Amino acid sequence: MKKLFFAIIIAISLITPTKILKASAKQNLGTNSKSSILIETTDNTVIFANNENKRLPIASMTKIMLLNLCYESIEKGELSFEEDVIASSTASGMGGSQVFLEANCKYKARDLIKSIIIASANDASVAMAERLFGSEANCVQAMNDKCREWGLKDTLFSNCTGLPKPTQYSSAYDVAIMLSKLIRHKEYFTFSNVWMDEICHSEGRVTGLTNTNKLIKFYNGCDGGKTGFTQESGFCLAATAKRGGLRLISVVINACDSKTRFAEVSNMFDFGFENFTNKMVVDSSKPLEIDVKVEKSKQDKICIAPKEDVFVFTERNAKEDITIDFSPITVYAPVKKGDLVGKLKIFKNGVEYKTVDVISLEDVSKKTYFDYIVDIGNNW
Repeated sequence: MKKLFFAIIIAISLITPTKILKASAKQNLGTNSKSSILIETTDNTVIFANNENKRLPIASMTKIMLLNLCYESIEKGELSFEEDVIASSTASGMGGSQVFLEANCKYKARDLIKSIIIASANDASVAMAERLFGSEANCVQAMNDKCREWGLKDTLFSNCTGLPKPTQYSSAYDVAIMLSKLIRHKEYFTFSNVWMDEICHSEGRVTGLTNTNKLIKFYNGCDGGKTGFTQESGFCLAATAKRGGLRLISVVINACDSKTRFAEVSNMFDFGFENFTNKMVVDSSKPLEIDVKVEKSKQDKICIAPKEDVFVFTERNAKEDITIDFSPITVYAPVKKGDLVGKLKIFKNGVEYKTVDVISLEDVSKKTYFDYIVDIGNNW
């Protein structure tokens, strides 16, 4: 079938963002931590990096991977937010940051996950690890398996909390990828941008929760992230922020104090939002002005649109050509709203950037025998 081709020109950079920023960003940003990174989340383009692959302890940022496994289990139907989870004596006895779970008592999975996200609770983390995999050791194995699946070469977990333990490390780059995976679970944001909350224990005892990520309150656009601190790791922070169509992730490992980690992440966010943008090149809310023939249907053409928006990451005020190629497929009636009718391929600098489905926006009925008789009469 013949392909349809059309092109648009938008303002966008001619140079790969990673190559632009390695030099320029270092002139504009302080690098007071041992390792740091700033990425854009559409395709994880690295905007700025400083020792991003250096293997270091990451403290409670370890819980980002645990949370990924929690949300994957929920989406697979293997875990429910409303399920009762029993906190073992092992879980309730964890030190460090905690919400003081009572041994052998039931808690909703929702409250345990909320406690991990907001308060970085070690006891809730172990309780969820035991629920998902039977033991913390099995959970750690699953966490490391997930690292291999995602190609994270500079991460090795020894526990699910981030408490100090030999042979446990990660890198700023790997943490950024872990957080980019986590924010794809939309339910995560139900808790990640909550400043204060609480959970209830048996007999009415209540534990207050205060978010350890201060940027959700003090940085415009920040709606998620994870802090970490041990003597070995120093002060760590992985955070995400969104303004308009641009979402960024910034990670800092081993800052000298808490104020520095928040300031350095904020500075990287400032740099990213001031100098870059995501420009929409495909708008799913607008029907495409392209004729698609539906074989054996009652109408000559149907209304179609892209299934999703497409954004292209770019420096502000730069220009580049973007071309879009539409490839229809042979479609036979009846057609339901949402059925696939073709593909849009977006090319950036002549290189394929992304492919999205094109779907029908309406139902189309199949011609009946009577319709064919009417057509013959009209043609006669």
